[in-house]
Amino acid sequence: MISPFCFCGKDFYFRKMKVSIICFFICFSVYGFAQTPYTSYFTGDVNDVTTSTQYGICLMGGATEDDNAMTWFLNKSGGGDIVVIRATGSNGYNSYLFSGLGVTVNSVETIVINSLAAANDPYVRQQLRNAEAVFIAGGDQYDYVSYWKNTAVDSALNYLINVKHCPIGGTSAGMAIQGQAYFSAAVSSITSATALSNPYSAGVTIGNNDFLHNPPLNRVITDTHFDSPDRRGRLSVFLARLFQDSAQAFYGIACDEYTAVCIDDLGIAKVFGGFPTYDDNAYFIQANCILPNSPENCSNGQSLTWNRNNAALKVYQIKGDANATNSFDLNDWTTCSGGTWQNWYINNGIISYSLNTSAPSCLPTAMNEVQQHSDLLLYPNPVSSILNISLNEIPKKIKVYNSTGILVAQEKTIQELDFRNYANGMYFVKIELDGNSETKVQKIIVKH
Repeated sequence: MISPFCFCGKDFYFRKMKVSIICFFICFSVYGFAQTPYTSYFTGDVNDVTTSTQYGICLMGGATEDDNAMTWFLNKSGGGDIVVIRATGSNGYNSYLFSGLGVTVNSVETIVINSLAAANDPYVRQQLRNAEAVFIAGGDQYDYVSYWKNTAVDSALNYLINVKHCPIGGTSAGMAIQGQAYFSAAVSSITSATALSNPYSAGVTIGNNDFLHNPPLNRVITDTHFDSPDRRGRLSVFLARLFQDSAQAFYGIACDEYTAVCIDDLGIAKVFGGFPTYDDNAYFIQANCILPNSPENCSNGQSLTWNRNNAALKVYQIKGDANATNSFDLNDWTTCSGGTWQNWYINNGIISYSLNTSAPSCLPTAMNEVQQHSDLLLYPNPVSSILNISLNEIPKKIKVYNSTGILVAQEKTIQELDFRNYANGMYFVKIELDGNSETKVQKIIVKH
């Protein structure tokens, strides 16, 4: 009798080992040796390669993958080794990623990691850290939280993101865990109606800042399958809970089932989808910045009220097309193109919407003053270390603001600024001139 753990076929290999040897080893291990805690399916070159990668995040809404978005994702791997991780399923992505999109990559390996033992296995750790791109398949996100958090998988993914700067992607549950905060589904999934009726019901289980650390998704929670069923209410509840529990506003990114949001290393999100043939949308959600902006009532056992003059949440809706024509800047959560603004608001557990509304109007002063000045040059931009300042007049004072308008540095007359210890993202340099009240403000990007 052949053991069910004996896998043979062109998509199942271990690196640098022939198929026949693998089949013999796995079958034999069932009868007398320790069985590996993971399952691996391998396609392509067994020799590991190292390529030049570019960081990016590919967020898929949960139905069939968008080919253009996946091509974007693969191109950022530099043609290296792609690893797909999941807790259930098999090798459905291997052929698609290896040869189905016209992008040459060295290999595609799917690893099924469905236990703590598998997540801490040396082989799994090695393959993840050697990867040039990782894609997280759909499934149950609580499997990923319970099996992968605080393991070698967790640390390897954050190494790829923040040290090796590789692209990372995910669909459905694989998208749901990408933000700083995430819905863990520890009890079960939850509907909008149930969440709105009690934001602290047992099913509203939210993790925060203890899993993946994608810099553009700082203070962001994501949601998927946004059009089937309608999940606007439950994502609003997640944002209300995070605001209530952490005393700071979070952001939301959501995708319809056939929509993808691809975020580059500068924090610019582009939206792929099938529009105009199909109504594929992405949503970028934030609390209105007019104070007070916290929920009026977010309490255990009571329906949520978050109204704030019928404008509690400012939402930008973008329709995704094949060329990702439209975009949203995650550095300031205001600069955007091709979409429309909406207001969402909730009264006693009932969510309502106002369409075609205005953009948030309470931008910090520094942002409102941004313009180009022919006599002012800030270079290089993007900057990774020293920013040079070339100006015809003598500055009286130089101030640096972060993307939310908070003053982070202030200097007197200088000709350069040191950004080596600044986090990646957008900043505003405001120069006050000597002898008059004129100011000059320009936007820069810090990218290490």
